[in-house]
Amino acid sequence: MAYDETKAVLNQLVADLSQMSAVIHQTHWYMRGPEFLFLHPLMDDYQAEIDAQLDVISERLITLDGAPWSTLSEWAAHTGIESQPGKFGVPTPERFKALVAAYRYLADEYAKGIRIAGEEGDDSTQDIFTGFHTEIQKRLWMIQAQLDDAPHIAD
Repeated sequence: MAYDETKAVLNQLVADLSQMSAVIHQTHWYMRGPEFLFLHPLMDDYQAEIDAQLDVISERLITLDGAPWSTLSEWAAHTGIESQPGKFGVPTPERFKALVAAYRYLADEYAKGIRIAGEEGDDSTQDIFTGFHTEIQKRLWMIQAQLDDAPHIAD
């Protein structure tokens, strides 16, 4: 089986995870405020996690004889995650709400991938999607807790 739909989801995630890494990096660079000393280095951890997911997703796509998008223009043309120019003065809670929206989008893409890989019988990719979906849900819980809100995973 060619796993065509699974490969399409994998490549979508290549674009989305590349964009997500940039969004997190922007949050890291432009952050200011009373929680800066704690939250600034935490963004390094979040970005490292996303970059690790990107590597696994890209390598799985190549393993399935796919070709991951690999240029800034390809990522920008295909991502579903919004980008905004960087600027100082945006309150950290507002930045975190943008992260929540992006993480929710990724959770939805991973859930779509779980379904499609299952339909195509690609158990290995489905397992990858399931593990990363769980990691993304954990980040949603943590960021929402920082915002003094519930994770709203089951909503």
